[in-house]
Amino acid sequence: MENRCDINGVKKASYYLNAEEQRPRSPSAIVIGGGFAGIAAAYALKNASFKVVLLESRDRIGGRVYTDYSFGFPVDMGAAWLHGVCKENPLAPWIGRLGLPIYRTSGDNSVLFDHDLESYALFDADGRQVPQELVQKVGEVFESILEETDKLRHETSEDMSIAQAITLVLERHPDLRQEGVANNVLQWYLCRMEGWFATDANNISVKNWDKEVLLPGGHGLMVRGYRPVINTLAKGLDIRLHHQVTKIVRGKKGVEVTVSSGKAFFADAAIITVPLGVLKAKSIKFEPRLPEWKEEAIDGIGVGTENKIVLHFNKVFWPNVEFLGVVSPTSYGCSYFLNLHKATGHPVLVYMPAGRLANDIEKMSDKAAAEFAFSQLKGILPDASEPIQYLVSHWGTDENSLGSYTYDAVGKPREYFERLRIPVDNIFFAGEATSIKYTGTVHGAFSTGLMAAEECRMRVLEKYGDLDTLEMFHPAMGEEAASISVPLLISRM
Repeated sequence: MENRCDINGVKKASYYLNAEEQRPRSPSAIVIGGGFAGIAAAYALKNASFKVVLLESRDRIGGRVYTDYSFGFPVDMGAAWLHGVCKENPLAPWIGRLGLPIYRTSGDNSVLFDHDLESYALFDADGRQVPQELVQKVGEVFESILEETDKLRHETSEDMSIAQAITLVLERHPDLRQEGVANNVLQWYLCRMEGWFATDANNISVKNWDKEVLLPGGHGLMVRGYRPVINTLAKGLDIRLHHQVTKIVRGKKGVEVTVSSGKAFFADAAIITVPLGVLKAKSIKFEPRLPEWKEEAIDGIGVGTENKIVLHFNKVFWPNVEFLGVVSPTSYGCSYFLNLHKATGHPVLVYMPAGRLANDIEKMSDKAAAEFAFSQLKGILPDASEPIQYLVSHWGTDENSLGSYTYDAVGKPREYFERLRIPVDNIFFAGEATSIKYTGTVHGAFSTGLMAAEECRMRVLEKYGDLDTLEMFHPAMGEEAASISVPLLISRM
């Protein structure tokens, strides 16, 4: 992506004027944030003949979608799955058109099992593999426990955490309790659930944890990463990298957006797609202040952390399964490694800590984090060879993300996600945290970007009195893409 800036990092544009200059006559918008939501919004508005500039604080586009090529092949350090491998997925036309392969890790559209059970190899602390029959049996027990928590939440109007609900269920149904290795396997399933929500079980709402819409088709890993998709969407857009927004002023004549260099941009409207963690940190000042209902939503939605420690080896020494796991008496002590070799052919394992464990590991140096992950692996596979390279993500402490993705916090209504999406005057909001249907997903971010673009277009054209062009438009694909329907390339080795 070309960073089209002058030597001061600012490109002059006739339709983005300093605040004291005359208001532009063409419909215009500023998109803040270059992740999937922001790129989708800018793409859609450009197709609708808007003058659009996108301001991104990082030195790259993608946001929490980041495909790293430093190993000589693509590795997604953030989002890596397409949740819902089907033509109904808003991203399917783009992925199909680009011919990008998807490795399906599960045909089940379940929150609990984003990998089929036969693809797990679990080990105890002594390196002994847990019999697959026991893994399967405890998985079924875990499903039964969650079914009982469903009954529990209908008995009271008060919310509680998943952890608290499980404790109550086990008190009521001692037959569901597990002992010894079986209990450790149960904790591993809980650990995997915590990974899905990027937070510990004592933070997850029992009333709302399963309210998101799961598209059919199961879960698929993007074999070549997400970068080709977002690069295609971003082609031809006016993107300003290293432009960190510090202030947004809205008024009847438009929106003024100021970046850290002091440069101000002016347009009819703005679409904000920065991560919820950034909004929570209040690093962007709003004038006038956002309404109380909007601030309440920002404060009330949970943001969790899941990181990746990617270990590259010179050879494969592990079983040919998708997941290697370490079971433990507590979910905090459990571990799991994604086997990229099965999907991509590269000798890579990805350690994926979430919640408190992820936050604790972020306090370490990258070298220490990689050594910690390798020590977990060495404990179950004593013949493991040292990694030749490693990569470590820091989504929780990165000032441009301050978290990985959102979840339903205990005691907070699910309507907060929709509240976060609702516009305030001529400011619109998009991103995975604004998707009440597809929370925490790439296609959720993408679809809300398109939705915000349509809302912005309607509002601005009403303002201009251009009622003849107010019919609905469909910006999900350009005409060229819409004329081609290409099926998804799905594999399962």
